[in-house]
Amino acid sequence: MTVAQTIRSKLEARFSPLSLEIFDESGRHAGHAGSRPEGETHFRIVVTAAAFAGLSRLARQRLVYETLGEELKTRIHALSLEARAPAEDPAVRSGED
Repeated sequence: MTVAQTIRSKLEARFSPLSLEIFDESGRHAGHAGSRPEGETHFRIVVTAAAFAGLSRLARQRLVYETLGEELKTRIHALSLEARAPAEDPAVRSGED
């Protein structure tokens, strides 16, 4: 299983997200610390889940980092994260009309 597939699987299992986008940005970091020739080291995640409602940005990040703990220790060098509650996601809000 690729790192991106592992990320998707773990986040879906824990949060049942309404939306989840995972971007492998490793190519933008080639030659930087933590990069590997095979890639899959630098990711950007945008996730919307009801589980984040009422939580601070820091609390949301902690939940995601906890969920991806093993990968962050071994396979992921950098992670950019945007964790939203449904009311904060324009795409989800537009579907409420």
